[in-house]
Amino acid sequence: MIPLALLLFAAIYLFIERFITIRKASHIDPNFMNNVKTYILNGNIEGAKSLCKATNSPVAKIIEKGILRIGRPVKDIENAIENAGKIEISKLEKNVGILNTIAGLAPMFGFLGTIIGVIAIFQEVAIKNSIEIGTISGGLYIKMVSSASGLFVGMIAFAAYSFLTNRIDREMRNMELSAIDFIDLLEEPANN
Repeated sequence: MIPLALLLFAAIYLFIERFITIRKASHIDPNFMNNVKTYILNGNIEGAKSLCKATNSPVAKIIEKGILRIGRPVKDIENAIENAGKIEISKLEKNVGILNTIAGLAPMFGFLGTIIGVIAIFQEVAIKNSIEIGTISGGLYIKMVSSASGLFVGMIAFAAYSFLTNRIDREMRNMELSAIDFIDLLEEPANN
């Protein structure tokens, strides 16, 4: 039960820490891209850079990488944005995989407790040389509590992992849409 309690504590801690981090990363002014567009169309590249530096979010960081490459071929800008996006996503995904590991490991610890409970049952039967409810009840208790605890911790960790993964996917889509808007902005004058 001690390993299960530690896994539960770790899962809760990781979920809260990652949730707060992802939530902070997803907060951005809805007019951010419009402001960047206004700065760039007015030729105020420094203003666009300053806006990105002042906005602490993954979207702002990838757009800043693109702004720093203005004047180079669009393909270079796209590559810079893509690489910056990969770095920002890896920051958001940090330690989320541990929740998936806990989700798989906790039921195994529960199963180990089940085996220990069965061993305790057979040991008591061997010592008392009789099968009575009092002889087997202690082992059954260990067996059932361990199994239920392992499944409970595994379900919590899996739910936390799935929730965070969905939030990261949503943030990744926001970053992709912002990157597309930025590239479209750079190609806009060439199309006129």
